[in-house]
Amino acid sequence: MQLYSCICSIRPHLERIVVLIDRFGRQIHYLRLSVTDRCDLRCSYCMPEGFKDFEAPANWLSFDEIERVVAAFARLGLQRIRLTGGEPLLRKDLPVLAARLSQLPGITDLSLSTNGTLLARHAQALRAAGVSRLNVSLDTLDPERFVAITRRHALDRVLLGLAAAQEAGFAPIKINMVMTEGIQDAEIDAMVAFCMERQFVLRLIEVMPVGDTGRRTVAVSLGPVQQRLREKFGLVGGIVSGGGPARYLVSSDGRCRIGFITPISQHFCETCNRVRLSVDGTLYLCLGKNDRVDVRAVLRGGCSDQELHQLLLDAIQQKPWRHEFSDRPEQIVRFMSSTGG
Repeated sequence: MQLYSCICSIRPHLERIVVLIDRFGRQIHYLRLSVTDRCDLRCSYCMPEGFKDFEAPANWLSFDEIERVVAAFARLGLQRIRLTGGEPLLRKDLPVLAARLSQLPGITDLSLSTNGTLLARHAQALRAAGVSRLNVSLDTLDPERFVAITRRHALDRVLLGLAAAQEAGFAPIKINMVMTEGIQDAEIDAMVAFCMERQFVLRLIEVMPVGDTGRRTVAVSLGPVQQRLREKFGLVGGIVSGGGPARYLVSSDGRCRIGFITPISQHFCETCNRVRLSVDGTLYLCLGKNDRVDVRAVLRGGCSDQELHQLLLDAIQQKPWRHEFSDRPEQIVRFMSSTGG
């Protein structure tokens, strides 16, 4: 309470104040905001085929509640929001929420992670609402393998969504390709060529042991993949992204940019700048740990703004130093879709 009062008294005299700094000195300025745990795909590393144990709508944070939490975060220094799921475009009227969040003081970047199946329908509205960047999950360009991974025939819809996103003016558009056992070099090279031709940024991601599905999926270490792509495409440098966990390499002509997200083979916890808020109002402080805070209960208990600020400040101090994917992979029983990407 005392800290919040102090912040309020000095904030008018400062252009920016940042107090979301955890006990390890990391500045937390990025919120992954899940608006639904539902998804229209059933990717083998994410959610079981017949899974139906979704959060009841009564437990979802409303748009008003979401806006209140994000505004409180922003007053404490948060700058970046990524809308996630599940598949966030399944949440009714998502562009309306996006517009509300993009106009909040202090929020300088609003982006969206999507599987792309509904993107053609919503791209223009999302862009108009203030969403500026997209991450689109696309693990393969091969129709049969796409069905094997996602258990759905939807590749054509994803490709149409990507075309619609470019037409709407989204840039950059990042393609997230999860690396699973059995993937062939030719398949990766085809994705690189696809992204180069369309000026997408490709990001290769190691599978994380989140939930039974994640643990059952054999992860592919990106070290050897990175070395092969370095040689084949003349990739140089070691560009570290300022916003997320990817470490980027780029070709000398700038046409090819590939990010590598390596939570297993080379963790990036020392630079972690994010927390996750699930659709039911649970604030997860680390994707690979169980540290959490129930924000919904406080909101619906009639908390004041001061109490909400203090809750968030206290929560950030509980953020652990690093995940334990390698040491204790069995501890995360929730599925990725319920946490938020």
